[in-house]
Amino acid sequence: MQTTSDYMCAYCGEMNSTFVDLSGGNQQSYIEDCQVCCRPNVLYIRIDEETLTIDIDTGYEE
Repeated sequence: MQTTSDYMCAYCGEMNSTFVDLSGGNQQSYIEDCQVCCRPNVLYIRIDEETLTIDIDTGYEE
């Protein structure tokens, strides 16, 4: 099952939307390019099992 969630680009600060696979586990991380500046963001995703609340932190690709 997939849903969408928003995150702020670590480089330019613009908001982006991404698909989150709820069946992929409660903690996920992957790289996705910003839809505005095209720079790679490392997305750290946490999903609350009970409420299915999604929290996304971003970082720079090293």
